[in-house]
This record gives sequence, structure tokens and C-alpha cells, in this order.
Amino acid sequence: MQDIKPIRVFLKVAELKSFAAAARTLNMTPASVTRIVARLENDLDTQLLKRTTRQVALTSAGARIAARFAPVVDQFDEIAGEVARAARPDHGRLTINAPMSLGLRLLPGLIDSFRLAYPNVTLNVQLTDKLVDIVEENCDLAIRISGPPTDKSTIWRKICEVPRHAIAAPKLFDRIDRPESPEDLIREYCMSYSGDGGSELWRFRKDQLTRNIPAGTELVSNSGDFLYSLVMSGDGIAVLPDFFFKDALASREVEQVLADWQIQPLWLTLFYPPYEALPPLVASFSDFFEAYLRDVGGLEF
Repeated sequence: MQDIKPIRVFLKVAELKSFAAAARTLNMTPASVTRIVARLENDLDTQLLKRTTRQVALTSAGARIAARFAPVVDQFDEIAGEVARAARPDHGRLTINAPMSLGLRLLPGLIDSFRLAYPNVTLNVQLTDKLVDIVEENCDLAIRISGPPTDKSTIWRKICEVPRHAIAAPKLFDRIDRPESPEDLIREYCMSYSGDGGSELWRFRKDQLTRNIPAGTELVSNSGDFLYSLVMSGDGIAVLPDFFFKDALASREVEQVLADWQIQPLWLTLFYPPYEALPPLVASFSDFFEAYLRDVGGLEF
């Protein structure tokens, strides 16, 4: 900051065309302003200002320097302001990436509450079911529902577990037999959630028994919402997080398939770029996110 002070003082004198006016604006004495500008002229070995008893005017060299330095100083101030705001826990800008399904169901209420608590924070919320590279996409954090993380290029924070079950609409069983064990599942009616078009593996567990059942490839999607719509239409069975169908289960529009068998829950995790330490604003959102989920309930902490 001190290194560019002479430039700031010179630009203010050039703007106001007065040493005295510049001194008042900068909360300095006229003598200090005059001395700093003189030292800058000496360092540059050129006269920047023409002084008379009535006015101050730029020389041709001063005009060139002012034209070059003014936008540079403005940009410096803008960047310095962004850095300063990022160091505060209640000011700044956050870019957040989240899965589409969770984002549509959870984030509107969460973001509304967060903005009331942090009115000086601006948000860029990106919803996508594709697992993005948060470093490449310049995200401050990403919310993910997945298995335990294996990516060693990021850091992460487990928030809670997300239970899931196989579900179907009762009307599906007007067409096929209701399965009584995982082996009874008809593969072509088992719809896969997959990002690469492959078969999803359903891992069932009951007491000490485990069964690994590959879902079908007749219908594959990377959208939980799309699969849920097909389930509701009676097109097949899908394994989805419980938050998708809690209300529909209560109203008996869907039912749990093989309800006495457990499926391994997923993790709700916050992913971060490889920070040496979480920026205060990112930490504020992370804490708020976890507290909000605890208040809303429905997830296993």
C-alpha cells in the first residue's frame, strides 16, 4: 500500500487540480502532498505537474502517467477489496455447486435463511448432477451426495449420512410379482442411476446376509428426479435417497421394495479446493449448512 501512495497522491492532485484540495481529500497537509509529488517527480526524473499561483495542470508526461496509472490503481483497489471481504466471515461472494435434486429440494429454504443471516454475502449457486472439478470451475465449495470420498486433490467434510431404499409405485406390481428377496428382482425393471450409462450395483444387507444385485441397463439416467418420475408412473424400481419419496411414502403413492433389507447409505459431504485453511466466509456457510440440516431434520447425523 505504501509503495503506491505517491501515485495515489499524484492522481488526486491531477484530478482536483489543486494541492490543497487533494490534501483535504486525503486527510494530509498541503506540505506533505507537495513533498510526495516532488519526490515522485525526482524518482521519475520528469516534471508531472505545472504549478502556478492560480492553478495546477498536468504536463504531457504527467498526463500519460495519469492515464496509465489511474485504471491500474482502480483495479488494485478492487482486488484488495475482494481479498479483504473474503477474509471476513460475513461479507463477500460464494460460488457453490450442488446436485440438482438436492438443490431443488433443500437449497431454496437454506439459501433464504442464509441470506437473512448474512445480507452482505452474494451467492452464485450452480446446480448440476455432474461431478465438477471445483478447482477448475472456481467453486468455493461443492455439496455432494455420494459414497465415501476418494479424491485426494480436494479436502472434504462429512455432514451426515443419507439413507436410501429401493422404491416402486404399487401399480407396478399389477404387472410383475412383488419381490420377496433381492434375487427376485427382475433386472429389466430395475432402473440404474449412473453418470456413464452403465449398470448400477445395488448392495442389500439383512443381518449377516449380503446380496449384490446389478440393476438393469434398459433404463439408465444421471438424474434422480427423472428416475423418481418414472417410479411414480409405475415404470420400474429405483434406489433413491429417502428425501425423494418421504411424502409419497406417507401417502402410499410409493412403497419400499424389500423394506426389511438395508442398502448402504450415501454421504452428504462438503468438498473444498485444497485450502491451507478454510476462508472465514466458506467456514461460515459450512457451519450454517450443517446447523440448518440439523434443524430441518430427516437426515442421520
